[in-house]
Amino acid sequence: MNFPFYIARRYLFSKKSHHAINVISAISVCGVAVATMALVCTMSVFNGFQDLVASFFTAIDPQLKVMPAKGKTMAADDPRLASLKAYPGIQTYVETLEDHALVIRGEHQAMVTVKGVDENFAQMADLHKMLYGDGTFMLHADVLEFGVLGIQLAAQLGLGATFDEPLQVYAPKKGERVNLSNPSASFTQNELYSPGVVFAVQQAKYDAHYILTSLRFARDLFGQQGRVSAVELQLKKGTDVSQARRDIKALLGEDFTVQDRYEQQEDVFRIMEVEKLIAYLFLTFILLVACFNIIGSISMLIIDKKNDVHTLRNLGAQDAQIIRIFLFEGRLISGFGALAGIIVGLILCYLQQAFGLISLGDSSGSFVVDAYPVSVHLWDVVLIFATVVLVSYATLWYPVRYLSKRLLD
Repeated sequence: MNFPFYIARRYLFSKKSHHAINVISAISVCGVAVATMALVCTMSVFNGFQDLVASFFTAIDPQLKVMPAKGKTMAADDPRLASLKAYPGIQTYVETLEDHALVIRGEHQAMVTVKGVDENFAQMADLHKMLYGDGTFMLHADVLEFGVLGIQLAAQLGLGATFDEPLQVYAPKKGERVNLSNPSASFTQNELYSPGVVFAVQQAKYDAHYILTSLRFARDLFGQQGRVSAVELQLKKGTDVSQARRDIKALLGEDFTVQDRYEQQEDVFRIMEVEKLIAYLFLTFILLVACFNIIGSISMLIIDKKNDVHTLRNLGAQDAQIIRIFLFEGRLISGFGALAGIIVGLILCYLQQAFGLISLGDSSGSFVVDAYPVSVHLWDVVLIFATVVLVSYATLWYPVRYLSKRLLD
């Protein structure tokens, strides 16, 4: 067995001559354990919120979305997109065109995103879960164009699931300046009728701003004949989304971007990742403070074992070995603290996940979930343990070597 490690283990587990050293060592272990536990619980809660947001992916978010790398639109008949249709993992291929427009209904008006979709959009989207009203999902009928509004947008315009008068939709004409003497001449104007339904996906991004309509209407409105802003793909069951994304990216080349659902919601997840990183840094700083308790414990141990040090030197122990004894002592304290903190943190995460010990509010049903969501990720646990070890080692290295050398002089 390694000689310095053996002596350090004896010092940690054997009864010391001064009870105060025992207490300080226990406090040091508890300090590291509490900081480690806080890291495990906090990062698991952030993971829980990320998984909760991911569970809100809707029929409006396709599994894969192909967009131009530059510009807002691309030619629908591009040969590379045509070759994409032959990819074996694709079940549904939907061309879409979306842009901003102004909607006016009586005294109400709103800036919206008009999304024109193919007829097969209903095959990709699980519509029956998100439609409300007595009508059916329709994009057009003969010369009439229908618009399916988000439920919050409908309320903002003072509408229900059905409206009798058509919506007036305005979009600036492509490549034209605004005519100040006759502003309306600089806009394309069209009408949308109600199919008798609205949609709700529980995300304000869509419910408060989107109108689903036909691709033909969107092209006429925005002056984008023969073009699309994206191609949305539904994959066959059992297809690996990550592998399909890489294959499609290689097939299309650098002129196109291919996004999965997480990348389509990149802004939301980026904010959550930044918040998680800031929490991690703050708690690591608290861990650093907790490690100073270990320095105090080792300092008192060095003083207490002064006679033992002289005995070990007389028996032939080298100064470097004696220094390593106290370094191992500090590492054992931090290691046990880290393990205890991780175990307690995982137990608390399990209890929160199973019983919802800490709620989000006083009244049930006020939020999407009643209790803080928790999701433990293995790599986070590994990162936390590595952080505790590295921080404690870095904190102990200089003070222990300095104090040991003073004792050995």
